[in-house]
Amino acid sequence: MTAKMNQKERIDHLFSVVTSERFLSKQGLGNEVPFFICPYPAREGLTMHRDREGLAKRVIHAGVRVLDLSLYDLSLEILAERRVLEEVLAIESNAEKDELRELLQGVLDPQAHLIPRIGEAIASQAHDVIFISGVGEVYPYIRSHNVLNNLQSTAKDKPTVMFFPGEYTHGLATGASLDLFGLLHDDKYYRAFNIMNYEV
Repeated sequence: MTAKMNQKERIDHLFSVVTSERFLSKQGLGNEVPFFICPYPAREGLTMHRDREGLAKRVIHAGVRVLDLSLYDLSLEILAERRVLEEVLAIESNAEKDELRELLQGVLDPQAHLIPRIGEAIASQAHDVIFISGVGEVYPYIRSHNVLNNLQSTAKDKPTVMFFPGEYTHGLATGASLDLFGLLHDDKYYRAFNIMNYEV
């Protein structure tokens, strides 16, 4: 369905879904967590960034409160607060990639640091839906399936939409997988719905 939608159709579909009573009241999900993936072509990253911001404004104007979170911005905040950001910037050009990845993965560990920060945002701001972006910017230090797995206990009360630069595919033989940038197999994740296939 996503491949057939142009940019305007995609945003109009998202607006219809996110402002619908069925979506907001989590109808038809059974006992599944209300997690939705919004896949989009990675080459449209900058466009999608603008579209997501515009969508959030439209949705808010329609009376639906949006908590708009960027994994990239949250990561920078955590690095700065833990006084690691300057160190990372200083060593980045000379450090081995594996060494840098290990450092960042430790400091930005989803379970220990990132999810608690998202939990604080959820608790401090009234909202009806959560938008999560910045997935491509934090790869490979933070993997989207790790965020979703660890977020299940924190963000189960309201629908959460992760904007994903790549493909979210379901197959009977292979299960469901998040393929970042349409190239990198980001591991299996089964518990989210493709929002582009959601009907209101």
